[in-house]
Amino acid sequence: MNQRIASLVVGSSAAFALNNRLNPSTVRHNDNGSTEQWPKTHPSISKRSPKESSQQEDDDAKAPAESQNGEIPLFEDEDNAAWASFSFKVAIARKSLSSVQWKTLGDKITDRFIPQWAHDLPAYAAKLQREMNMAHGSLAEEIWQEAQDQNLHPEIALSARVRVGKNLCSDELAFVRRRKRYTTRALAKYLEIPEADVDPKDVPTIAVCGSGGGLRALVAGAASYLSVEKTPSWHDKIIEHLKKRIGVHIAYPPSFLDLCARAPTNKYLLAGSVERLRGDPDADFGLVDVYGLLLSSRLMIPRDELSVDDRDLKLSNQRVYLSSGANPLPIYSAVRHEIPLEEQKTEDEKVKGETTDAAKEKAKQEAWFQWFEFTPYELFCEEFEAGIPSWSIGRHFQMGRSVNRDNSPPLPELRIPFLMGIWGSAFCATLAHYYKEVRPVLKGLAGFGGIDALIEDKNDDLIKLHPIDPGTIPNFARGLENWLPSTCPESMFNDEYLELMDAGMSNNLPLYPLLRRGRNVDIIVCFDASADIKQGNWLSVAEGYAKKRGLREWPVGAGWPRAEEETKTELDAADAGTAQQAAGKIAERQEEQRRRSQNNDKDHIAKHEAEKSGETDLGYCNVWVGTTMDRNSDEEPPQHTRVELDADWKLLAPNAGITVVYFPLLRNPNVEGVDPDTSPFLSTWNFIYSPQEIDKVVALARANFEAGRDQTKRTVRTVYERKRVERLEAEKKEKVQRWRRHLREHGDHFQ
Repeated sequence: MNQRIASLVVGSSAAFALNNRLNPSTVRHNDNGSTEQWPKTHPSISKRSPKESSQQEDDDAKAPAESQNGEIPLFEDEDNAAWASFSFKVAIARKSLSSVQWKTLGDKITDRFIPQWAHDLPAYAAKLQREMNMAHGSLAEEIWQEAQDQNLHPEIALSARVRVGKNLCSDELAFVRRRKRYTTRALAKYLEIPEADVDPKDVPTIAVCGSGGGLRALVAGAASYLSVEKTPSWHDKIIEHLKKRIGVHIAYPPSFLDLCARAPTNKYLLAGSVERLRGDPDADFGLVDVYGLLLSSRLMIPRDELSVDDRDLKLSNQRVYLSSGANPLPIYSAVRHEIPLEEQKTEDEKVKGETTDAAKEKAKQEAWFQWFEFTPYELFCEEFEAGIPSWSIGRHFQMGRSVNRDNSPPLPELRIPFLMGIWGSAFCATLAHYYKEVRPVLKGLAGFGGIDALIEDKNDDLIKLHPIDPGTIPNFARGLENWLPSTCPESMFNDEYLELMDAGMSNNLPLYPLLRRGRNVDIIVCFDASADIKQGNWLSVAEGYAKKRGLREWPVGAGWPRAEEETKTELDAADAGTAQQAAGKIAERQEEQRRRSQNNDKDHIAKHEAEKSGETDLGYCNVWVGTTMDRNSDEEPPQHTRVELDADWKLLAPNAGITVVYFPLLRNPNVEGVDPDTSPFLSTWNFIYSPQEIDKVVALARANFEAGRDQTKRTVRTVYERKRVERLEAEKKEKVQRWRRHLREHGDHFQ
């Protein structure tokens, strides 16, 4: 759904293939330096057959569901708070549904207003309660027993440590080397040059990222990526999978409850939730959990439901597909909203529980988003300069080491359904984000101007409030205040959990992990299917972040044409020393623009400034290139770095930086009847796509990429040629330096 996924693709061709089974001989690495050989054969996770599941239901049906006094018993005692809370909620839901007497409402009323599937909800709830009651032979008891089996979950036998440092982890560095070797052949084929002429050092590092935007972004992003890949068999399989799975609403109860109530899909979907709630007393089961389960039930269930494999739901197991270097590295992203109100209070205010206006104002200016990246190798936060192995996600940490509660074994790795809920939890947005979404609908209402002005005046408060709680994972930074950078907020060292949400809260394009030092990305290909594609202008949002991180290579001015004043805001933020200072500068600039807009037509100013700069509206394929040169002064006007069709020479400049290739999802005359701005089925809030609608989105995405295919290929070729020239010049200089050192040490024998 609204998941922002960036793939790091070392080379010019992005090959992506999924195997049905995992490689049985994979070596798993512990980032503390030790290497543990996991079992060469993974025992199949025991699955109860549909027949066995049916027999269990018959046996459970004979047992009383309620106690003698009519009260519904809890599934578990209160010793495990998280599990007790969850079981109690399920029991209450079942009792509430069972209390509805459908027959008393009358056939005509129920037939007209109550869908037929609603009559089956009590039965589903009762079946789910029986399977999740931790009684002997229940599904929950089976899952919990297997959670402590090292043969099924080898990671629980490993100790985990926090890796502190800016560099990439050793596993990713090894992957990059494998990927370089593989893509050397692919680049030669793509550019139609002899493979022997291609030096792996010259192969550009290419990253591909896709935006959020509901099912529209899911379908368009898949089609765009597969258009790059040009693998018909995989293209057909993925599109056919989407056609069969997203024709039903993700929240349609009968489909979801049916998968959760019968084998083998019930165990496949619910195992992660049972392990987390049963093994972590302080965990919570909220809307993010439910949303993740809904997404997984729609997108992670294959056509042959009997072929589901629990190992496919562990992020670390994706490293198997990376072992040969044939596939790109997937990078998933989430953010944490840091609102340091408590840190602005004086000691006296903390004791009294009061907050002064000055503290509130400072907290408003200093709230910011911290980015977290998830790969099959590691969960890492660049701001912390620390991370943990992906197989240890879900464990509690203290002072840099994983800790076990009550001497119990570590929990298995947190499963992908819950992570999908976090990565796509756009509903955890702030009130300001919610208002932004509904504002276009409210414009026609009487008195809208006054209401809008009132809400805009309170915007600084609304951007701090989250009506729905984000998902939580244990905080691996606890107790590391003496090891992590001083810019880390104090809350990070004390909070038990990290509250993470959809990275679109910060930027709808997951660009920041691709700008991380060490990844050395040369080209970023962006497929943007955002709803507010021009207004959001997500490429420009990345500008301040890049400058703040000291990344001179980012192309200044990339994105949709905008006013010069907006560009200066980003650059001012870049000059800030910390994330807090950057957020403050942006807030100050926004406030200044808001005051100025009362007397000026802001849209007219933006258009005039864009025309002065020579920028025009964007097309299907747009290219910008950065520079490694320093910006001389604050007064220096921003450089516009767009590369036109006949200006490839800009990419050859010795001081050229990162190249951005941007494909916005726009209307294309070659695909009739499809317009991202006006077609109702392309709304972000449409959760049902028919096969015909999927075909239309695929056709639009492919047509847009075809319009820029040649320019993309020229861009890759030019960047490759630049890297080749730079390497040859560097080798020539090194040769001269070696000869000079030789002369100094041994003299010139010809004199």
